[in-house]
Amino acid sequence: MVMELGEMGSFIKVWLTVFLSLCYCYALPKFVPKGIPRLLCILPIVCLFLDLPLHLTSVHLGGTTGFFIAWLANFKLLLFAFGKGPLSSDNSISLARFIAVACLPIKIQQVQKHQNGSSKEKPKKGQKSPVNYATKGLLLGLLLRVYDYSEHIHPKLLWVMYCFHIYFMLEIILVVVATVARAVMGLELEPQFDEPYLASSLQDFWGRRWNIMVTSILRPSVYEPVLMAATRLVGRKWAPLPAVMGTFVVSAIMHELIFYYLGRMSPTWQVTWFFLLHGVCLVVEIAIKKAVSSRRFQLPRVISGPLTVVFVMATVFWLFLPALLRCKADVRAFEEYAAVGTFVKNVGRVFMSKRVFIA
Repeated sequence: MVMELGEMGSFIKVWLTVFLSLCYCYALPKFVPKGIPRLLCILPIVCLFLDLPLHLTSVHLGGTTGFFIAWLANFKLLLFAFGKGPLSSDNSISLARFIAVACLPIKIQQVQKHQNGSSKEKPKKGQKSPVNYATKGLLLGLLLRVYDYSEHIHPKLLWVMYCFHIYFMLEIILVVVATVARAVMGLELEPQFDEPYLASSLQDFWGRRWNIMVTSILRPSVYEPVLMAATRLVGRKWAPLPAVMGTFVVSAIMHELIFYYLGRMSPTWQVTWFFLLHGVCLVVEIAIKKAVSSRRFQLPRVISGPLTVVFVMATVFWLFLPALLRCKADVRAFEEYAAVGTFVKNVGRVFMSKRVFIA
């Protein structure tokens, strides 16, 4: 119990530091112009955000904090240094909104202007009903119960369950954060996932369905700069190929960092190879589409969809999951679930005993 309380204390200190740091960043435009001067002022915060997750050891608290601030917040701040990205989209943005958008995996729903001056919200791609999320929550709870019988389950089937576990957990965590932000600040937010298991190609999976928040940050910070540079070298038609590859290289590096936060172990570079492999395959897919533009050469969705899912799952089993299991993320996660369950039961017993005493 002491260790859990110590971890929660560290978690509070980390996020208090994040809050104060973002207050400093929010004030910068009043005194420092965008460009290199503002970048130099923001770089110490970027370094601080890379260090803060190292003060947490929990898989859930440390992993999510690393993803939120070392990756997303840092990329948003680097864009902000040059007057770009979600933090620079509105000159009158409030401090509360600045902090929320900076450190949380949320994206404000865009509003489209009509010619007559009226406004209309951009269609919410991937928006799901509460029943969808409730179903995934129930499935996640069912998986946690099934793990009690893991000694009777084939290891490969367990890995399949881990894949669904990771997807359900990520989507639920991100939607909870978005729901809180919406309730507190009244923001209309875009969804984070769009049923990735229905992807019809790798381009569809990575660009439109899986972790849309990361895609929306990597596009202006990595893809577009590389695209501009590559256009001068290879022309507009083929420039997306090195831009896509560069994006996957950066994503690989950031995933290695998140895995280091989880396990504090020297990398085996399996995660890097996973993203490089997918980057190469996606580049080949895009190149084929550009070279063969006729739709009659495209595979039917009924074939391309299952092929995409099988390829993603196979490479996850081969390169991604072994790196995750190497740092015992599964064992530690189950221990944390058990600790939370014990805490809730103890609180329930105390509450019930007080009610009995009062009665």
